[in-house]
Amino acid sequence: MGTPDFAVASLQKILDSNHHVLTVVTVPDRPAGRGLRLRAPAVKRFAQEKRLAVLQPDSLIEENFIRRLKAFNADVFVVVAYRILPPEVFSIPPKGTVNLHASLLPKYRGAAPINWALINGDSESGVTTMLIDAKVDTGRILLQDKQVITKKMNAGILHDLLAEKGARLLVETLNRLEKGKIQPQVQDETQASKAPKITKKIAHIQFDQNADQVHNWIRGLSPYPAAYCYHKNKQLKLLRSEPVKLETVFAAAGTILEISSNFFCVQCKRGAVRIFQVQLQGKKRMTVSDFLNGYALEKGDRLT
Repeated sequence: MGTPDFAVASLQKILDSNHHVLTVVTVPDRPAGRGLRLRAPAVKRFAQEKRLAVLQPDSLIEENFIRRLKAFNADVFVVVAYRILPPEVFSIPPKGTVNLHASLLPKYRGAAPINWALINGDSESGVTTMLIDAKVDTGRILLQDKQVITKKMNAGILHDLLAEKGARLLVETLNRLEKGKIQPQVQDETQASKAPKITKKIAHIQFDQNADQVHNWIRGLSPYPAAYCYHKNKQLKLLRSEPVKLETVFAAAGTILEISSNFFCVQCKRGAVRIFQVQLQGKKRMTVSDFLNGYALEKGDRLT
């Protein structure tokens, strides 16, 4: 059971293993793009390429869907970035329902663990397999694997690393479950933290923070959904940056301090950030050098 690209790596690894996929469950096709044409989720497109059966229920408690799940007589259900499952579903298989989560639980429970690890400037992340229970991301831990976060990583890079690391961990988890050689561990609630969904309000960057925090906000939301600000009422997404230490505060937070051939520099509460890649409202992503060729940005302008 899965939806986005992150889940595809796990499905591929399971197909490459000795375990047998009986069916794939994903969300219904959704309208997307300017023409709002129906677009299948990444997991469905991949599953169809592999000639796997696909279920796309609107409701997870609909009687016919539950009946079909039970008819598979599956040993285990596997969930990677899908929906919150009701007890009527996750309690069906005898070996339980295994979920892959992109953090070292109980840290960063919720929808956006990759983004928040970077936003908060963490030096490590990882993946966890766990048995799903009634509350979100609170089930007993099966296995974990750590991932070092380097200062040059953004959310896209960490996403891809954890997708592959998680896929390997998932197959190892299934192997051990099959042999009965795994001991689920209860999560330590005192170490729990949340990773809520990234909203438009959260993505709207505030320059009245220190440069390191602004930089982490940018890389933590890059390439998607991307941190953004406004310049003369036009939305400007900031996609690649680096922090700069300044001994003096030269201007109000958000002020353009310097414009070079391949970056512009923005004042923060303390220090500044150099911006190297942007996306102007209605335009494609581009380097700052290309952006400056066709857009009037001036020293002293303020990003809000």
